[in-house]
Amino acid sequence: MIALSRKVLKAAGKLNARYRLIGEGDRVLVGLSGGKDSLTLVHLLKHMQCHAPFDFEFLAVTISYGMPGERYDALRAHCREHDIPHEVYETNIFEIAEETIRENSSYCSYFSRMRRGALYTKAQEGGFNKVALGHHLDDAAESFFMNMQNNGALRSMPPIYRAQKGFWVIRPLLWVRERQTRAFVEENGIQAIGDEACPAMMKPIKAPHAREETKAMLRAWEAQNPQLFSQLKAAFCHVHPGSFMDERFLELS
Repeated sequence: MIALSRKVLKAAGKLNARYRLIGEGDRVLVGLSGGKDSLTLVHLLKHMQCHAPFDFEFLAVTISYGMPGERYDALRAHCREHDIPHEVYETNIFEIAEETIRENSSYCSYFSRMRRGALYTKAQEGGFNKVALGHHLDDAAESFFMNMQNNGALRSMPPIYRAQKGFWVIRPLLWVRERQTRAFVEENGIQAIGDEACPAMMKPIKAPHAREETKAMLRAWEAQNPQLFSQLKAAFCHVHPGSFMDERFLELS
């Protein structure tokens, strides 16, 4: 078993204890893209399975887009080597993209939604009661500022919520930093899949810039305030809806 850092285990353990993400008898479907975040997530669940005082099962699933050149041999071999249950779920997402994507829509957002939909379908087919995603604290912070700047909404990522299809969606890495997932794969010599595997990279479009700009903004802020992400995490845990201008949370009469 590949060892995870104490900081990752501590952050994930505290998150699980607070929000009860995974417990006795759970059947968890894990989205495994092969990137650094999802690889950290499956190894975290493998560690939990061996050491937690409760029994649960999980299955790592990689969504195949059905696009030319897709190869998951290395990912399959990695999962076999570390006794991680793994399947590749075949779809024709790439083929139907040209017919269903709306004009001027983001290919990245489109493929992300379709991948999530395929994962949810697999969860329903397999009778899983939870779906685990590899989002971390940096993702939550970036989503918060992107929603504020681009959508005029105060919105981020919850550690757990119930999907419309009935099962729970969980984010066990939500208190972990992105640099920690990067360190995990680098220090252990794990071959991670990067943006080159995204179908959007095969389309003649400009690369999305909003998230990269937000990342750069947060890096600059963190350089001035090293406690930035700790403060953001605390703020995300202490929301006061009545202090804003949404009439749903105000006493108007």
